[in-house]
Amino acid sequence: MPTFLTIDGPHFKDEHNRQVTLRGINVAGDSKMPARPDQPSHIPDNFYDGDNVSFVGRPFTLSEADLHFRRLRNYGYNTIRYLFTWEAIEAKGPGIYDEEWIQSTIAILRKAKEYDFMVFMDPHQDVWSRFSGGSGAPMWTLYAMGLNPQAFDTTEAALVHNTYPDTAKFPKMIWSTNYQRMANQVAWTLFFAGRDFAPKAIIDGVNIQDYLQGHFIDAVAHLAKRINEAGDLEDCPIIGWESLNEPNRGLIGYKALDGIPEEQKLQKGTSPTAWQAILTGSGRACEIDTWDFGGTGPYKTGKALVDPKGVKAWLSADYDDSRYGWKRSPEWKLGECIWAQHRVWDPETDTLLKTDYFSKTADGRPLNAAAFTDTYFMDYYRVYSKKIRSIHKNAIMFCQPPVLEIPPVIKGTADAHERFVYAPHYYDGITLMTKKWNRIWNIDVLGVLRGRYLTPALAIKLGETAIRNCLRDQLKAMIQEGIDNIGVTPCVFTEIGIPYDMDDKYAYKTGDFISQIRAMDANHFALEGAQAGFTLWVYTANNNHQWGDNWNGEDLSIYSPDDRDPHSQADDKRINDVDQDNLKRAVSRNTMSTDRSSLQDEVQATRAAEAFVRPSSVYTNGIIIEASFDLAKVTFRLKLVAAKATDESWPTEMFVPPFHFPKGETEVEVSGGKWEYDAERSVLRWWHMEGEQEIKVKGVGRRKIWGEDEGYLEMFARNYGNLGQCSIM
Repeated sequence: MPTFLTIDGPHFKDEHNRQVTLRGINVAGDSKMPARPDQPSHIPDNFYDGDNVSFVGRPFTLSEADLHFRRLRNYGYNTIRYLFTWEAIEAKGPGIYDEEWIQSTIAILRKAKEYDFMVFMDPHQDVWSRFSGGSGAPMWTLYAMGLNPQAFDTTEAALVHNTYPDTAKFPKMIWSTNYQRMANQVAWTLFFAGRDFAPKAIIDGVNIQDYLQGHFIDAVAHLAKRINEAGDLEDCPIIGWESLNEPNRGLIGYKALDGIPEEQKLQKGTSPTAWQAILTGSGRACEIDTWDFGGTGPYKTGKALVDPKGVKAWLSADYDDSRYGWKRSPEWKLGECIWAQHRVWDPETDTLLKTDYFSKTADGRPLNAAAFTDTYFMDYYRVYSKKIRSIHKNAIMFCQPPVLEIPPVIKGTADAHERFVYAPHYYDGITLMTKKWNRIWNIDVLGVLRGRYLTPALAIKLGETAIRNCLRDQLKAMIQEGIDNIGVTPCVFTEIGIPYDMDDKYAYKTGDFISQIRAMDANHFALEGAQAGFTLWVYTANNNHQWGDNWNGEDLSIYSPDDRDPHSQADDKRINDVDQDNLKRAVSRNTMSTDRSSLQDEVQATRAAEAFVRPSSVYTNGIIIEASFDLAKVTFRLKLVAAKATDESWPTEMFVPPFHFPKGETEVEVSGGKWEYDAERSVLRWWHMEGEQEIKVKGVGRRKIWGEDEGYLEMFARNYGNLGQCSIM
């Protein structure tokens, strides 16, 4: 691990001027949920006792840390995106920080340092909070907004797994539709633009926007301060901080509240307009269109009556507002929709008065998704970034704008400073939503979103080769958008991944993970082709076949205890027995690797590892021109251009896993220079001359990844049967 990571244009560099490739993993999916009580999203017991939870023991306990970090090192990862939530810091109430959790986090981060990981901190959220169907903010933030989370299920202000009538039948990926439901729309609108759109919402003498942002930023800054005080974590291993996971604009930029925005490509289950969500949130019955998601996108299935029977998603007028010690302005009346109080609609007649209320800023400038990013999001980012860097002086700021939106236009400004990283997310949406790897067709989703096709039908890509190339080209296009709008700076995809419960959990019944291997390999092919750093989503220590990642039915963890091969020689107890002397012997400052003698068994016990345990150049003397791994041919190629010959002490170093490249069965071809393969540490070192240089490493295939090609009709019938009604995204 570099003692200090620098940025040189689009590249990371170590202290020896070697290009550093960030190849990492999100740790961990378990961090979204409290440990005491242990409350995965399918457990309803004591769900609303949100003040009395503890995240100590997330992402895993200190006693288990060696096991997990060594496993991840064995997989070849050198970077961790470390998940934590606002709720973990400040669950008990405004300004009440959980110092026990903070100290446990510091202890886990010290363990990460022992294993030579680079770490950046991710303040994680999904659709605002666990209590609105996701993760992130404490429960009290919803009460501060005047909302009643205990009525979200009845009003469909949010679809919450914990309160779903039958948690085992919670529809797959339905949680993500909460972004278009009332609770999330209110929360993000108030968080980013409460001053403009809810000026009456004054609490403790400030607008709700300043109240929420202030508490969130102060909570993250408090964690940063404690890490700073620890004295041994800043810069190494903690290289930086992310801005906020998947921020959302709420209603900001909606042209018409009574229609579905043209840019809204996700519709599943009931799909209310914002106006219908406002009405049902206020207890009114509405007939709402229903949708499902097929192989080529969403399609309408009918209508459903949502009737809250007078129940409101807003706190009642007689709610005891002294619970958290705040003082609300008399102008802000509990029991009434905040938008009715601002005359967006008339609750006496249920009439929409200002359908375009959120379409302009307070001074009349038109708003859309891009304008939101350039204004409200960047206003938040500047305050957050300044606060974090006042504590962690050298922090690299990983700036993440809203998902799949155009990045902020800040090129040539002070916002795009010398330690700035563009940190977008990308998922193959068809695979993620349908939980199938479709080898027949896929869609250029980014191209559709950017209006590059006369009709969406032209965005369809046929055949697996075209699909893989399309994924790569979408990543390249996103990187180019960063260069065009932000400037020449590194791009790290801080989330990308695949669902493992494909095809109705077929692999769990048969042990055949070929669909997952193909999908994962396609994603890595795209990343390598785009020359992008990444942190894969996700590692979940407590994943299982029944509940997946234990959160909303998602199942994207590369590891699951339920997939351990019963005949594997890998023993968790043996792996966990790592004392300090053993560790010092295992770690070499001249390599990026710990002892990987148990890698063979670990890979065989891990699902679809053929695709994600793959070679990569980690420290490169020079600049990478091309780096790729052909899984079918088990061949790794690296092409670079070097300004000078390699220093004897600091060669180019590649992670080369013995799983694919066993000692004695691996062939290496180089354009020049010398090399050595340390199979015990999975490191291939290469000393080369200046100029353009190339190395090819050929290993041994463990299984036939690509079988005989099926006929089109046979493949179609096996994967889809009767596809039903579909429309292109």
